[in-house]
Amino acid sequence: MAAPVTAAAAAEGTRGKRAAISIALITALLGLPLWWKTTETYRASLPFTEISQLDRLQLQLTVPIEIVFAKGTLSTEQQRKLPSSDSKNNEVVLNSHTRFNCHYAIKYRRISSTEEETLTLQSVKDTDEALQQLDQGEQGSISLYILPETSSLLSQGVSVYIGKHRRAFVKCALDQSARIEDFLRTLYKNVQRVIQTMSFNGEAVTAALSDRIPISRFSKDDFENSRRAFKSSPGYDITFSLLNPDPKSLDVNWNISSASDQYIQPFLDKLQPVANFSVDSQILYYAVLGVTPRFEKSSSSYIINANNLPHVINPVEARLGSSAASLYPVLNFLLYVPEYFHSPLHIQDKDGNRVPTNAFHSPRWGGIMVYNVDYKSQGEQEPPIYVDIDMVQVMEIFLTQLRLLLGITKVYVPENYMVENPGNEGLTDWELDKLLWSRTVENIATVSTTLTSLAQLLDQIGNIVINDNVASEVYRAVSSVQIAMTELDAGRLEFAFQASKEAITSSEKAFFDPSLLHLLYFPDDQKFAIYIPLFLPMAVPILLSLLKIAKEYKASKKEAIKVE
Repeated sequence: MAAPVTAAAAAEGTRGKRAAISIALITALLGLPLWWKTTETYRASLPFTEISQLDRLQLQLTVPIEIVFAKGTLSTEQQRKLPSSDSKNNEVVLNSHTRFNCHYAIKYRRISSTEEETLTLQSVKDTDEALQQLDQGEQGSISLYILPETSSLLSQGVSVYIGKHRRAFVKCALDQSARIEDFLRTLYKNVQRVIQTMSFNGEAVTAALSDRIPISRFSKDDFENSRRAFKSSPGYDITFSLLNPDPKSLDVNWNISSASDQYIQPFLDKLQPVANFSVDSQILYYAVLGVTPRFEKSSSSYIINANNLPHVINPVEARLGSSAASLYPVLNFLLYVPEYFHSPLHIQDKDGNRVPTNAFHSPRWGGIMVYNVDYKSQGEQEPPIYVDIDMVQVMEIFLTQLRLLLGITKVYVPENYMVENPGNEGLTDWELDKLLWSRTVENIATVSTTLTSLAQLLDQIGNIVINDNVASEVYRAVSSVQIAMTELDAGRLEFAFQASKEAITSSEKAFFDPSLLHLLYFPDDQKFAIYIPLFLPMAVPILLSLLKIAKEYKASKKEAIKVE
């Protein structure tokens, strides 16, 4: 009876070994791959190579320039040898990763008969408007009309007139007997300052790239200008606030709606290609400044020193309430009417002189103007005293501050230059082009930084899901920024700016996609804490069985060797 029992036990042991091996094989060949596949993190492919190339920002900025020679500026020989085009380059290296090349693509031609007729008009302003009707010019381009020194179009003492559009008139004495190469070289020296005034220059591009380069690259004025203006954004909210600290004594009236339509809206309409703007207004009662003015006996007035101006904003800002409800940057413009016992109130600069406008602005925030009421002229009027604000004076100050906050700086030209006033629009065409140049460069730099940061984040945290929506936005951003750089190289500013706006929109969508939140994903140590209690009870018996089978197999081989 012993033999059958031994055979049955052996058969049972064999079945157990086969079962253990089968379970181990099924787990290794089917279970583990299936578990690995069903629990892996989905990561769509991203253009990491193109993103790394964007980090090394190499910009080629081309400005189309047309130089038109009026009659009497060229000799017959010079007209015959006049080239159709020329180019000037100036490369600026900001650091090991960033450089830009300013390329002026110059075209030469003689004035047409129709254009020559416009030069006979009475004023250069009328001539500029007449030429504008003939050719409006493309965004980013410049037209320079070279006039003979004997021309009477420009008034006495004026050698350069820069109009409201993309056109300038330059009167200069040129040697008509000189070789054409020397002639054009001298001409470029005369018009170079005009070109840099009407178009981008190295300082403007450097300011647009201020976040990527060391502060030591800036002069003091350029650094302040770069930090004053708001960063590029798809939209801005403008809020006008009237602060009346004593409504019992003052009944202040301001026709902000009409004034905004007359002075601000034409300016914003001109800026429509740059961003979307919304304008609102409010009146805040019992709103006081955060500092106590100092009384000055010599002038019988109250003074706020420039050192105290930073303390003025914080208490007022807490009551504005506009920034918390907006998705876009808010530009605040405050008109403060001081109460009777602090009137008149004047702002004093660092040198102890009164600020003529009685206003100041805060970088990337807004501006404040103090509007004094002449209480003596009110006579014996019973309170509340009715005050009608002079909105022309107020809006001139606010419009100037708005220009500065949007990055439209005042140009400084020699005395023999005449720059036409932008008029009711508050912005010339070439000023708009300069703003578009800087905003395009700033957008490209921002997209490059955003995508590089995103690529580094996704590379460091391997378990973050990269869904198809994020990947498509990244690809769209890379494609758009490459298009923007190509259009800049070709001198097509309008298309370059639109492509840069699309690039920055897509990059922001990808970077701030909710699926990329770090809190949605477990670190590796937490994953092990979850999986070990699940797989260890199953893995231990399988491993022990495999170890037992391996030992028995080794023992059986040793016995077989001894028997032989």
